[in-house]
Amino acid sequence: MMDKRIINVIVNNQPYQREVDTRRTLGDFLRHDLGLTGTHYGCEHGVCGACTILLNGNTARSCLMLAVQADGCHVTTIEGLAAADGVLSELQQAFRECHGLQCGFCTPGMLTTLTELLSENLDPTEAEVREAISGNICRCTGYKSIVDAALLAASRMRGKSSVVVIAQEVNT
Repeated sequence: MMDKRIINVIVNNQPYQREVDTRRTLGDFLRHDLGLTGTHYGCEHGVCGACTILLNGNTARSCLMLAVQADGCHVTTIEGLAAADGVLSELQQAFRECHGLQCGFCTPGMLTTLTELLSENLDPTEAEVREAISGNICRCTGYKSIVDAALLAASRMRGKSSVVVIAQEVNT
């Protein structure tokens, strides 16, 4: 017999009350119970960072956390980073402009991780951005475009104009 509990959680500013199996991970709850499939599962051991969400504003690995542990918490997933009208956040827009994604698998975890960083530090150095994303594995981009996007977003969020030079491959 499964042990179940009722949880109350606010996900992307939407309140939910659900009965969940006490062994259900937060990631499975988000993906399967709420249909928020933007949170990706990679390693299911907390190593790759693909499942990273914001829990009360701080990053957390949703594959390592049980849904019942989120009872009473505010959860933000990739779906909650854009404005309600669909306008991208500064960070999402910078990712788009700087080509900070390729296959997109790591992108939700990268964006939530960098959202936390930029909420605490609007003037990070390249080294600080690299340190922040060091727990997130990307197999496609080489990280440079992700770092460039974070720095561009930080600059815009500070209200300063900045020019980020993006290396582009030129076919001759």
